[in-house]
Amino acid sequence: MKILLVTTHLEIGGIASYVTALAGALKHRGHTVFVASGGGKLEEVLAREHIGHIYADIRTKSELSPKVIKSFLRLKKFLREEKVDLIHAHTRVTQVLSALLSFCCKIPYVTTCHGFFKRRIGRRIFGCWGKKVVAISEAVRDALIKDFNVKEEKIALIHTGIEVKRFLLGVPEEEKARMRYAWNLKRAPVIGTIGRLSPVKGQDILLRAARLFAGDFSDVNVLLIGDGPDKERLKKLCSTLGLSKNVVFAGSVADTSKALSIMDIFVLPSIKEGLGLSLAEAMASGRPCIASRVGGIESLIEDGVTGMLVEPGNPEDLARAVKYMLINKNKTEIFKEKAREKAINDFNIEEMAARIEKMYESIS
Repeated sequence: MKILLVTTHLEIGGIASYVTALAGALKHRGHTVFVASGGGKLEEVLAREHIGHIYADIRTKSELSPKVIKSFLRLKKFLREEKVDLIHAHTRVTQVLSALLSFCCKIPYVTTCHGFFKRRIGRRIFGCWGKKVVAISEAVRDALIKDFNVKEEKIALIHTGIEVKRFLLGVPEEEKARMRYAWNLKRAPVIGTIGRLSPVKGQDILLRAARLFAGDFSDVNVLLIGDGPDKERLKKLCSTLGLSKNVVFAGSVADTSKALSIMDIFVLPSIKEGLGLSLAEAMASGRPCIASRVGGIESLIEDGVTGMLVEPGNPEDLARAVKYMLINKNKTEIFKEKAREKAINDFNIEEMAARIEKMYESIS
């Protein structure tokens, strides 16, 4: 089957990582796969896998942007020349683009919903969900049904998968030492998180919690992996809380397995979350995990079994959980074992690709 995956860009982040991983997994299953996007750092992942990338200037959040029409004209020609069998869209703007391409070229399309859409009138009237819509978690599926009246039989619940093997290999001690030196981390526990620096990811809650647990663990490191519009606000908050010597803003990293390897505890303090790709990666890496009780996170974390859940937006609750893990080493070892087992069994890329392939076959 010839498949075109369409997304807004390939900068480091959850959706771009999902698309590149899916493209590779589908190729390994014998399909011819192309990716269309506005480009980005993860193009190099496609290049390594010899997966074709078609540049389409679709970096916009507006469904009415002229970029949608320009990309439509660019991709319409490509679809016809390559005789593509199916289109798979991964963002709202590319859903609209794919609907236009599908109508014009008579090619079926599907979509993946990676999170929670706002109930805007355009989305309610013109869903552009395609023949099928993939929901990455039970919470996302329920939101599609409740907020947009998407019929349950149209939804395929397929959890996001990760390249588990990459997180099982381990990282050499010299590489860990190099990272600790580069980021100026003290010889103390590292509490880390990975995600775009934006209010919805809750990094400010982690910083406020750090102010509380730093009283008992004064040398603790807080490592923030990621970049985004909230960076300056978070830096100012660090200064206000007196945490500037404890917190490291490391920016985005292409290989999260390396960053995870130096974390003693992984925290995902999101206010909203479709599932939590970085959380699945942390679990596969054998990190003890703490996460907010929101969205699809409960698909990953069973409180007290595979990790700990805390109330969203509650720094006191988060601080208590961090202190508990830092003190109760035996319990965190159990969390690590159970979390890794969960990630391997339920959130691997091979299982995700197989289920998506079956969905493709049902509509092509």
